[in-house]
Amino acid sequence: MSLAPSHITDPKHFGKVAVLMGGRSAEREISLKSGAAVLRALQEKGVDAHELDVSDNVLMDLRAGDYDRAFIILHGRGGEDGVMQGALETIGMPYTGSGVLGSALGMDKLRCKQLWQGAGMSTPPYAVVNEASDFARIVEALGLPLIVKPSREGSSIGMTKVADPAQLAHAVRQAAALDDSVIVEAWISGPEYTVAVLNGVALPAIRLETPRDFYDFEAKYQADDTRYHCPCGLDELHERELQRLAVEAFGLVGASGWGRVDFMSDAAGRCYLLEVNTVPGMTDHSLVPMAARAAGMRFADLVWRILETSFREGKR
Repeated sequence: MSLAPSHITDPKHFGKVAVLMGGRSAEREISLKSGAAVLRALQEKGVDAHELDVSDNVLMDLRAGDYDRAFIILHGRGGEDGVMQGALETIGMPYTGSGVLGSALGMDKLRCKQLWQGAGMSTPPYAVVNEASDFARIVEALGLPLIVKPSREGSSIGMTKVADPAQLAHAVRQAAALDDSVIVEAWISGPEYTVAVLNGVALPAIRLETPRDFYDFEAKYQADDTRYHCPCGLDELHERELQRLAVEAFGLVGASGWGRVDFMSDAAGRCYLLEVNTVPGMTDHSLVPMAARAAGMRFADLVWRILETSFREGKR
């Protein structure tokens, strides 16, 4: 399946575009980097695009600036979780990416897992925990190592790999300081893959390789020893199946427009769904631009395509 031709050719058709970046989430600095790259690309393409660092006055700023639409490049809470999408709906402003429901569900790792399980899709075994949980029973049920995650943070913030049962309570406390919903997952030993989705089409899969315990914040944004394999090393049949799963998983949580789905594979080659990203990074280390390059798409053309998602049917 290939992308349909771009349906907008004149940059004036977009009107005045606010590139929403920054905000107050734990991923603010990454959002500013992503936003700067997006802004340069849009301006290179002739779009009347402007930076808007999001504050509590964002709706007033949008009205005062007489903007026609918003390119959302806010990562994490307040921008990727349906809050900004809902706010823009209230003033009738078109925006890029997923709507309110898809954004909210996509940000919530626990509810994504529950949806996928209900649809018969594979996701790592897990438990919902808090600081009063019976950690010995969890270790007995899920084995070691484990990965502890806040349900509603991105960029691997607050995640800890636990190999020693004595570390589990501390890891849960760290995650609970960021989110009142914390999950513990069984560790899947095998390669990690990610598949970008653009307008219902899966881009080439990427296999991630890091010498660190897992693909954490430093491996994603700071380390120079993270390796990205695209082609991913799977044969054509298995890569197509991974892409099919990505598109299905993305749609099941109500996500749309553009985003990314992450997987782990075990020693037998079985793939497990990890999470959905509805506003992925667009920095020089980011995966969606990498997959787009592998598909023959320049960064500026990718950004143009994402901006086109603001015209989707159902967007106000």
